[in-house]
Amino acid sequence: MSKLDALLITPPSRLEVYQKLSGEYAAIEPPVWSSLIAKYLMNKGYNVKILDAEAEFYTHKETAEKICDENPTLAVYIIYGQQPSASTQCMPGGRKTANYMNEISNGEIKSLVMGTHASALPQRTLLEEPYNFVCDGEGPITIEKLLEVLNKKSSHFDKVPGLWYKDKDNEIKKNNPAVMFENLDTDLPGQAWNLLDLKKYKAHNWHTFDDLDSRHKYASLQTSLGCPFKCTFCCINAPFERNTIRFWSPKHIIKEIKYLVENHSIYNIKIPDEMFVLNPKQVTGICDEIQKEGLGEKLNFWAYARIDTLNDDEMLKKMIKSGFKWLALGIESSSEHVRDGVVKGRFDNFDIESIVKKVRDMGFYVGANYIFGLPDDTKDTMRETLDLSIRINSEWSNFYSAMAYPGSQLYNFAREKKWILPDDKMGPGWIGYSQHAYETLPLPTENLKGSEVLDFRDEAFNIYFKNPDYLSMIKKTYGEKTVNHIKKMTDHKIKRKHHDVEVNY
Repeated sequence: MSKLDALLITPPSRLEVYQKLSGEYAAIEPPVWSSLIAKYLMNKGYNVKILDAEAEFYTHKETAEKICDENPTLAVYIIYGQQPSASTQCMPGGRKTANYMNEISNGEIKSLVMGTHASALPQRTLLEEPYNFVCDGEGPITIEKLLEVLNKKSSHFDKVPGLWYKDKDNEIKKNNPAVMFENLDTDLPGQAWNLLDLKKYKAHNWHTFDDLDSRHKYASLQTSLGCPFKCTFCCINAPFERNTIRFWSPKHIIKEIKYLVENHSIYNIKIPDEMFVLNPKQVTGICDEIQKEGLGEKLNFWAYARIDTLNDDEMLKKMIKSGFKWLALGIESSSEHVRDGVVKGRFDNFDIESIVKKVRDMGFYVGANYIFGLPDDTKDTMRETLDLSIRINSEWSNFYSAMAYPGSQLYNFAREKKWILPDDKMGPGWIGYSQHAYETLPLPTENLKGSEVLDFRDEAFNIYFKNPDYLSMIKKTYGEKTVNHIKKMTDHKIKRKHHDVEVNY
């Protein structure tokens, strides 16, 4: 067999990121970008494999040993996360793995890192992290052209678009960005499912509340790239040259869905697109294809949406008939003033509650997302947000602490304010950007310390999921088994560093 050109690696991060929640409760998601890039490279004639250390439950050292056993021309560390802004928190896992790999291989295996974080801070990543190269951008073209150089044993790295590297004099060099793909059907034609053991993946617990035993029948399917919005707290467009959205065609998407259903009996599917429910023509086109195939009653999708993208009732009716059971809604804050401060959207609380009620009355389950500790937040406004979540009483709620992720406008704002961030000299490092880690360090506000925001977030989680009205609704909707699952989940207490040692935040 010919030498392996590229090994696409998801390094282990779950234990540090989720603590004890990493066992029964956190999802294990198929690596979307690895599968997209793998198919692209295979179509170009390259020999490619995927190493998903998360799915295999490998340690950092075990992952490094597997990489060295494969001995690829290029080890590609693809560092994203299970939600669009979660790349940064996974960087420590990549660093540990790459350090082991460099030690075991005596530095003989060349490595490149890519992801939202690497694109947001390419120079800093090259300086601080143990990789030979950094990709600033989407990745496929950069990896393809870098392999051309490495296979020819050439040093013409200046010809590789989107690449950051050090020259022979150890000076940092950066190249012009790679051109963004426009026709996704032909330029990036799908995910390499055949390189993944799909039995190893597991849905979010709430995604299968109506059938918890089906969690291991799960996949993550990308239908678009990018986002046209500019929310201040978000960094998801860092790998892209502009705020825009590009779509795979409905014909392409149905082929992917049929493959998952017919070859793996997978019906629980996440749409990880930053904004799926945006373009009614695209959404209804996908729904039409699903219904033509008679798959609507079998499928269980979840997808992201915004409150202000749910006005087209005909689109929503088609979605519910096509298996889109869950909508993940970015509500963020109860305070219109706080939302306006992060360019979230011009809608008031009446809009929020009425629209959530509307979609639930239509048959959707709702996973509502709330953020505590945005710059204008106070304890009173955070309490108002919690009260709003309790009134809405959706089937699931995510409570986040505000984070100034690298690549977001909020990161630059926090730097200007000289607020303490995880990557400061005395901070915990990139792991501090995780929501559930021991070292989590949220953004402070004009009124509150980061530790106060984090304590409020953890208290809010328990208040919500132990609320009798919530548990009664869950029992009525899903049954006693799901209620017991939630009660067991809330027995897990997340440990936080500032409760154990004195910190300055």
